[in-house]
Amino acid sequence: MLEKVEKAFDPEEFIEEFEGLTRDAGRVQNETLKKILEENQGTEYLQKWGLNGKYDPKSFAELVPIVTHKDLEPYIRRIVDGDGSPILTGKPIKSITLSSGTTQGKPKFVPFNDDLVESTMQIYKTSFSFRNREYPIRSGKALQFIYSSKQFMTSGGLPAGTATTNVYRSSQYKKTMKAMQTPYCSPDEVIFGPDFHQSLYCHLLCGLISRDDIQVVSSTFAHSIVHAFRTFEQVWEELCNDIRVGVLSSRITVPSIRTAMSKLLKPNPDLAAIIHEKCSRLSNWYGLIPALFPNAKYIYGIMTGSMEHYLIKLRHYAEDLPLLSADYGSSEGWIGANVTPNLPPELATFAVLPNIGYFEFIPLSQNLNNLSDEGSDSTFIMLEPKPVGLSEVKIGEEYEILVTNFAGLYRYRLGDVVKVMGFHNSTPNLQFVCRRNLLLTINIDKNTERDLQLSVESAAKLLAAEKIEVVDFTSRVDLTTDPGHYVIYWEISGEANDDILRECCNCLDKSFVDAGYMSARKVNAIGALELRVLRRGTFHEILENSVGMGCAVNQFKTPRCVGAGNCRVLQILSNNVVKNYFSTAY
Repeated sequence: MLEKVEKAFDPEEFIEEFEGLTRDAGRVQNETLKKILEENQGTEYLQKWGLNGKYDPKSFAELVPIVTHKDLEPYIRRIVDGDGSPILTGKPIKSITLSSGTTQGKPKFVPFNDDLVESTMQIYKTSFSFRNREYPIRSGKALQFIYSSKQFMTSGGLPAGTATTNVYRSSQYKKTMKAMQTPYCSPDEVIFGPDFHQSLYCHLLCGLISRDDIQVVSSTFAHSIVHAFRTFEQVWEELCNDIRVGVLSSRITVPSIRTAMSKLLKPNPDLAAIIHEKCSRLSNWYGLIPALFPNAKYIYGIMTGSMEHYLIKLRHYAEDLPLLSADYGSSEGWIGANVTPNLPPELATFAVLPNIGYFEFIPLSQNLNNLSDEGSDSTFIMLEPKPVGLSEVKIGEEYEILVTNFAGLYRYRLGDVVKVMGFHNSTPNLQFVCRRNLLLTINIDKNTERDLQLSVESAAKLLAAEKIEVVDFTSRVDLTTDPGHYVIYWEISGEANDDILRECCNCLDKSFVDAGYMSARKVNAIGALELRVLRRGTFHEILENSVGMGCAVNQFKTPRCVGAGNCRVLQILSNNVVKNYFSTAY
């Protein structure tokens, strides 16, 4: 039955279904909350709060507390250790998701079940249906830079892996991709290979073999797409040789990958010559993606938040190909779909699907400047405003999201700050603003991930004039000095002279316009900002470290603010500093 449904997938019918859901989003939300609570009423967690059959939003908000992951950790730990009783969900949890853990360097365990797979497929189909109106896809293939992380068994015998790994391993994923006429061009052996360097090389090779059929180039995050084509710059001649002679490079040593690729790779000197000519004609690799894949309609991946930094390089590779930002979610589950794909990534909004979870919103308009660092998941603001429902949010206001889902999270602080940009029917269109806990703060200063991004963008313009780019960046607060100060780490693409880098350092410092920061800098309550320049390849070493800890490459996000507990990343950064500069801006 499922197979028939997948084959009969009609984008226009799916849009109509979405329109129906969002016409009365408030009612759908109430029904969704009732369904979640009815299914899980017998759980230990919900029994504790005495709902006693009260499934309305008012009773739910009055009886069930707002929580962080730290509050739920004891319950999740019991599930991980094999306790099969109904702790958080009525139905048993059969697998565990690992969050990326980019700030403190420690992944969190999150329950994962079939309901989350269902909501993932609903999000994928919804956004694809709207994309297909703007950029119609005929029968073709997708070059997807996707990688499965290593799964392991928990102490209680549950398989654990990243959210993307759990989705890719589901039977529904491949069926959904086929139904949307964009099956991936790489065999499963490449996606699930144990060495991501070898998998990446073979993804590129598979894409080139199917170059005329590729209609979409995608990955989970923009970073992965940029990383893939930076790699292509280094190995393109080797790839051409593989195609020319029909023999796979000796760099591929995994037997299962070699066997799978041997079935695809045949001698094709004409194709190799075309690719070689296309690459040889490019100036600084500008327009690389459409040159390689002439029938590609767009490039697709998450391009908001910490991914915005990679848009400059991605546009360089893409030339005029549209960049479409993928949907909005997290390791804990999905929230909204991009139903306005014609907007540039910087303006992307996400329409909340009211039937995939129950969502509440904590207003931040009056207390955003009073945010405390939630890296410990334990400190919160006194007299925090009451959360409002999905249909009660106001255009132009910023909120923190609370999630209640079908996988055992109830009034869970996701940690994201969003802005309501408008409504699609009666469901809000959200724009991602920043992670609430990624703050640079020493005393009265409060700078978010977005503030850091803007500061780096401003200073990077000085380098751009010298034909040098900021490859990647991160930051931390250094409290070992008195007073404490901000440290910004840059990896840059070339050699810049000291005068330019000192100017960049001053620009970084002056670009933090938070009132608390500026006043503290003026009286030396916060020390001079420090810019540390890193060796080339430092952020690749950080990626390698993350993959070694079980993160999938396509789920990797460079930590924009490195917490004190992330010792390994701090060590990598420390070992690779080649120059440092202190601001003289104040």
